[in-house]
Amino acid sequence: MLVEAYRDHPFRRYNSRMVQIDITYQGDLRCQAKHAPSGTLLLTDAPVDNMGKGESFSPTDLVATALGTCMLTTMGIVAQRKNIDISGSTVSVTKEMVTAPLRRIGRLGVTIHVPHDLSEDDQKRLEHAAHSCPVHKSMHPDVQMPVTFKWGK
Repeated sequence: MLVEAYRDHPFRRYNSRMVQIDITYQGDLRCQAKHAPSGTLLLTDAPVDNMGKGESFSPTDLVATALGTCMLTTMGIVAQRKNIDISGSTVSVTKEMVTAPLRRIGRLGVTIHVPHDLSEDDQKRLEHAAHSCPVHKSMHPDVQMPVTFKWGK
């Protein structure tokens, strides 16, 4: 039986965390993505400097968004576990494209501001969490990702 054989497959660990995203090309360099579990819709447009209208996030903007939200969410998980207040924290990501040898994301500069005075140990915990987020760990090593943390008011 296929299910029985699949149970021991080395890639099975990926299946248990699968999320389906369904994407439809709308024309004019616009796509609509649907998050299957929630039904949430998201539009993307090609950027103005790459033949698009730039009326929504570009696919590479979503990479920058994913990095920032993943870092802050992972910090939030640690903060909940350790009872650390990070309410009101913000992240700003600056995306820079390069064109040679091909068009790609060259740099994602990240600034994280936690508006609370935290102990040095808590700051280190949260910094480690941010650098350990799945998106950060999934990025290609050619993409520069300097991260700056600002603590307190």
